[in-house]
This record gives sequence, C-alpha cells and structure tokens, in this order.
Amino acid sequence: MGEVRPIPTLGGVFRDLRGRGRTLRVSWHAEDGLVVLSLWDGPRCTGSVRLAAQDVPDLLDALASGLVPDADAPAPPAPPEPSQ
Repeated sequence: MGEVRPIPTLGGVFRDLRGRGRTLRVSWHAEDGLVVLSLWDGPRCTGSVRLAAQDVPDLLDALASGLVPDADAPAPPAPPEPSQ
C-alpha cells in the first residue's frame, strides 16, 4: 500500500450535476510536482489521475476551449418552456 499523507491544503471539490454524492476532487502535491484528479462516489474514491504539474496548463487550455463559442457551431437549442 502507498504512503499515507495528509489531505493537501491546495485543491478543491467540484460537485457533479447529477448529485448523489458524486464529486471531482483536485489536490496539489507540490512536493511531488503533481496534481491528482480523483472521482468520488460519496466517501469512496472510484478512480484517479496523477497529472504532472507541467501538464496542467494543457488541461486548462482543453477545459477553456469549450467555454469559447465556436462561430461555425449551430446555436444550442432553447430551453423548454415551463409547463403551466
């Protein structure tokens, strides 16, 4: 089993839109030069990825590219009207 370390002070928790305790946790491990992205289902970690710190800017670029609207993409559908 790996070395047990305290939870890092740098990072964050992001809740899944589907709810039910699903989260993405981000934890920086500066002493190892990496960030860990882990998927949680309530109190249980179901998977993780260790990403080298130098690769984080590429991850941020990949995430940010989805925030910029593509001029050639069709407009998203309008939200449904509330039922009365």
